[in-house]
Amino acid sequence: MTLRPLAGLVVAGLVGAAPLTAQGDSVPVVTLGEAIERASRFDPNYVFALGQVDNAEWGRRAARFAFVLPSITLSTDLTKYSDPFFNIGTGVPVSTSATARIDARYELFSLRKLAELSRTGAELETAQAEELRARFAAAFVAESDYYAVLAARDLARISADRVRRATEGLGVARARVASGAAVQSDSLQLVLELTEARVDSLRQASALRVARLELGRRIGADGPVDAAPLDTTQMPELPVSLDAALAAALEQGPDYRAARAAERAANAALRSRRSDYFPSLNLSASHQRFDSEFFPSARKVSSATIGLSWTPWNGGQREIAVTQARSARDVARAIRADLERGARADVTEAYEAYATARATVDLSTVAVTVARENYRVQESRYRAGATTILDLLDAQVRLTQAEAELVQARYGTRLALAGLEAILGRRLFTGTPE
Repeated sequence: MTLRPLAGLVVAGLVGAAPLTAQGDSVPVVTLGEAIERASRFDPNYVFALGQVDNAEWGRRAARFAFVLPSITLSTDLTKYSDPFFNIGTGVPVSTSATARIDARYELFSLRKLAELSRTGAELETAQAEELRARFAAAFVAESDYYAVLAARDLARISADRVRRATEGLGVARARVASGAAVQSDSLQLVLELTEARVDSLRQASALRVARLELGRRIGADGPVDAAPLDTTQMPELPVSLDAALAAALEQGPDYRAARAAERAANAALRSRRSDYFPSLNLSASHQRFDSEFFPSARKVSSATIGLSWTPWNGGQREIAVTQARSARDVARAIRADLERGARADVTEAYEAYATARATVDLSTVAVTVARENYRVQESRYRAGATTILDLLDAQVRLTQAEAELVQARYGTRLALAGLEAILGRRLFTGTPE
């Protein structure tokens, strides 16, 4: 087969092919705020963190109740004997015995109660910091999936534009070849470009479908979910300086708050273990009833006891517990110190990532403007026969690359902001979703 018939056959097949679409079926659309709110409810780590907060709150309540409420136990039983048995309640032999008992115990003095109050308070603060960290982590992942949908949609549009430009260029090349102003290889070069553009369009359509499904999974939907468009204007500069961001991270950042609270909890646990070396003063009361039938009322006995207890040696178990608590305290202290030493590097990295992404958007915007103008000039020159097909193809490729890099830079800026906010534990701009 000669070159000209081959080119005509390929061109006819490509031109007659059906256009590709990124997503044919309609899908539900969510805003960024809705996606973040729904993602937190379905994120396993955040659900776990909420449960830990509830557990810590009950531990805190129990530590407070120990100062004002005694521990109370209620018990009752009814016994049937095979032979008559002397019953303390009735004073005569009977075959049944019923008893009821109420016991109350209150620690009048115990260093453990003070240590437990401190420990449960620190554990509650730790759980709250972990909840905040899990909330921002869930928001970061949701934003990442949300921006992935928007980026995939924009890249699919860019790919469709590439197909359109290649199709238009192929038409121009065929006309110039037919008129004898260009050689047959020009058509084949554009056939190759159109083929690559269509393949890329297929890939972008697939990526968009997957991104929508991932977003749907993230927010608890059974199928794909689309993302509502966002403002594409340039993101503003950060409202805080680097030093202020560092101070804010150390003061209220979830990681650093959790590390400090964990160290305090470990210190309180160590004090609680050491309190076992001291005696405790206890007040206990009991009320018992005896009878041969239920509910017992034949005889009533009440008692009250004040006791002092002290364990000088329990086989070394107390010493082992103190050693383990001290080791846990040292580990928590080392973790907290390491996090604080690395705070400047972590905050600086996130801070500079946002600033770099913003600058990249500016440069990418200029690159797109230049690439579009270059493509316009090369297309006009090719139509006039003043340039080669290779220059036109190079301009087409550069324009597609510039547009794709601009898309990545735009959503990379938003994702960098989300990463910095996750470190700081707060939103930096008003109107952004929590």
